Amino acid sequence: MAGPLYRQIARDLRRKISSGELEPGSQLPTEDALMNRYDASRNTVRGAVRELSNWGLVETLHGRGTFVSEYVAPIVTTLTTDPASGGGGGEGRVYTAEVAASGRKATTTEAPRVELQKANAAVADSLRIPEGSEVISRHEERLVDGRPWSLQTSFFPRPLADRAPRLLRSDDISEGTVNYLRDCGIEQAGYRDAIEVRKPNPAETDFFGLSSDGRVEVTEIYRVGFDQDHNRFRLTITVYRADRNRFVINVGDVPTSEGLLPASGGANVSADSSGSA
Repeated sequence: MAGPLYRQIARDLRRKISSGELEPGSQLPTEDALMNRYDASRNTVRGAVRELSNWGLVETLHGRGTFVSEYVAPIVTTLTTDPASGGGGGEGRVYTAEVAASGRKATTTEAPRVELQKANAAVADSLRIPEGSEVISRHEERLVDGRPWSLQTSFFPRPLADRAPRLLRSDDISEGTVNYLRDCGIEQAGYRDAIEVRKPNPAETDFFGLSSDGRVEVTEIYRVGFDQDHNRFRLTITVYRADRNRFVINVGDVPTSEGLLPASGGANVSADSSGSA
């Protein structure tokens, strides 16, 4: 085989994947095993694995290793309000229930990362507060069956913690933030979603294990929550892999249990929607 050694290794592994010797879902040999097999340095082996990833043939799962890619059925997330719980779609227990309904398990990589930050222009505009105002951010890395699935960060005006002190704690709010805030007298009367499909940034590329060529895009949802007095009390930004997620917006009296989307296909959208609690 001609070309750099890392590419020769990648081509040999691609041949084994194509022939079925390395089956979909099977784990790629470890770096040490590949170094011994091909008499190559660690950097060369990593270059080969990166090449396979660029070809879409393997994916790396956090804490588990690198696996031969297999088809992963998209998860359907309903963005409008859940009528039974009053919670927002795509968040908290509603999100967990929808993942479970697909026969899979939703987890996070760790406890939420909680920080006090200065609001940048986008956050300040969404919350209608002065730029540079102090806000609470709560960030989660969400997994499905161990696969990196979505990134979610919520921003709250700092004074809100005077009424809802758990916002500042770095532990999970198991009942859901919206439900917790309702218990604190801050009722979510509605929310507005803005949806954008775009190229991933470097941090998102790393988290999702995407190719650096941007061939897989991400879907970003900006959700602004309004309280009972029409004040903007939270901004939640959720980023999903666009190829593994689909979204439903229900309007009026429609069934929600079956027939949400066709089995395949679909279109990218950019729109605003609102829901009432």
